[in-house]
Amino acid sequence: DIHAHGLLTLIIIFFACIICMLNQSLLLIGSGAAAQVITSQGTHGSYLTMQLGSALGAVFGIFVSRGVSGAQLNVVWSMSLWILGRQPWRKVPLYALSHLLGAFLGAATVYLQYYVAGPNATAGIFCSYPADHLSVWGGIVDQVVATALLLICCLAVEDRRQGLLPDGLAPVLVGALILTIGLSMGSNCGFPLNPARDLGPRLFTFIAGWGEEVFKAGGGWWWVPIVAPFVGGLLGTLIYELLIEVHHPHTPQSPGQESEAVELEEVVVDSGNNR
Repeated sequence: DIHAHGLLTLIIIFFACIICMLNQSLLLIGSGAAAQVITSQGTHGSYLTMQLGSALGAVFGIFVSRGVSGAQLNVVWSMSLWILGRQPWRKVPLYALSHLLGAFLGAATVYLQYYVAGPNATAGIFCSYPADHLSVWGGIVDQVVATALLLICCLAVEDRRQGLLPDGLAPVLVGALILTIGLSMGSNCGFPLNPARDLGPRLFTFIAGWGEEVFKAGGGWWWVPIVAPFVGGLLGTLIYELLIEVHHPHTPQSPGQESEAVELEEVVVDSGNNR
């Protein structure tokens, strides 16, 4: 029975990773929105439409995968859940691999759609590069701050002790959060926020013809959107845990515990009424 349970767990994790991989591709809706603007030289869209594409891609990705994987579309979020003790560590590398593969496939899909774009095409459609004014250190600060904000707000949305949300509202709020970050912090480097979302397409562009320049551009920028979001995610998790979560007056209950508590309360009331 123990071996069967372990095998079942691995199968569930495997299919959850497949769902994450597919939905990481949905996040590439943002890359498609960017491609449409860049390849049309701004005649079909704007900076705002690119941010809307990223936000709505995240919303639909969450809706599709939330019932299987809990919508773990960002490995930084997976790491945060592990740090908080809400999932075992062994799931994190599996999710990370699925995110990387999904982002790679999503980039390939956008490339095929816009292959005829000619000279207007750029590797910046697929992954992040720093603006001319941004130093490597400035990019690190940018991504640490943006990812910390992402994690703080996502933890608040998922925190039941902050109040229960109507079913289906959480994905919309996360999409609105991504849109907000994009509109307020996107000009420096395109707010990658997600290491796999940046590395997967970068590897694809390396293979697809852009070559080693995708790793040399921006003074060797490529490692910043991979490392800095983990630092920001850890910082955001600690901030929320220390300044908000530990100050909640009651420990959250699981649905089963809540049901048992209600039944116990009913028994106590009935006993009191029968006296």
